[in-house]
Amino acid sequence: MIRADLHVHTNYSADATINPKTLIDQLNAHPTIKAIAITDHNTTEGYHHAKQLASAYPDILIIPAAEITTTHGDIIILGTAELPPKPWTPQNITNHAKQNNAITIAAHPYRTYGLGDAAKNYQIDAIETLNGTSPTNINKMAENLAKTLNLPGVAGSDAHYIDELWTVYTEIQAPLDINEILKAIKNGKVKTAYAPKSIHF
Repeated sequence: MIRADLHVHTNYSADATINPKTLIDQLNAHPTIKAIAITDHNTTEGYHHAKQLASAYPDILIIPAAEITTTHGDIIILGTAELPPKPWTPQNITNHAKQNNAITIAAHPYRTYGLGDAAKNYQIDAIETLNGTSPTNINKMAENLAKTLNLPGVAGSDAHYIDELWTVYTEIQAPLDINEILKAIKNGKVKTAYAPKSIHF
């Protein structure tokens, strides 16, 4: 079992300020969260930088990902560092994920830039039911959507700034291995949780 934050931005996202080195240092020092998905907006450059830095630490894992601004709302593609071909429609994103053994997550579906009820129209693999920067009522709507669609719910801090890190996590019944993590998420072997800040950096 591992604990992972499946939605983190670095300064490779125009609206974020987290330096990849600081992120890796904090992840390495964190007592329980040992995996993160770098989900920068429409780029995987932050992932490549972070992965290189993380290679010095065998007990942490950086999952390739990107938060894609589609024509209908944000979708996280998890498990590949290859960006989908344009146009970035939800259908093209889900097709690209399948072709690359990756999965798709509807990011904060009921917040600005979320898919909302339109998520029902696409073959999304999971719903972000616990977003660290979304209000409780918005997360609750996402939970209901996941139940309606019988899809797994995952958690991500959606951190853009250092003090937004480590607020929530996804507990995944898998070892520290990307393929096993993706498989476990698809099979619903996940649980979302708030992470009390028991450690200070």
